Amino acid sequence: MDLDRAIGRIVRLSLVLTVCGTALYYAIGGWRGASGFLLGGLISYLNFRWLKRTVDSLGQAAGGKKPPRASVAVFLGLRYLLLGLGAYAILKFSEISLTAALVGLFVSTAAVILEILIELIFART
Repeated sequence: MDLDRAIGRIVRLSLVLTVCGTALYYAIGGWRGASGFLLGGLISYLNFRWLKRTVDSLGQAAGGKKPPRASVAVFLGLRYLLLGLGAYAILKFSEISLTAALVGLFVSTAAVILEILIELIFART
């Protein structure tokens, strides 16, 4: 398994799932559902990218290439604070569907599961 190819597929699958889910939520729930899912999908995508960057920097530190920066630990905690503030703002001040936004947060998880299935199915070829 080529890790860079797998990560590239996960990123592309995340974006495709976000676009398809937004269209589906638009058909079902109108603009409120579509914008909620789009927001959740984009947050999920950003979270995946941030997590990948954090793991890469920790991997470099474990390999002895360069020491980990203190900003890595701060960033890990800060992203959950930002996620919580975003959910609060959606719930309190916006007409965007919170349920659709929460479903959109699972886009990267679905993309990783799809990538696992792709690897299991096509690993033999």
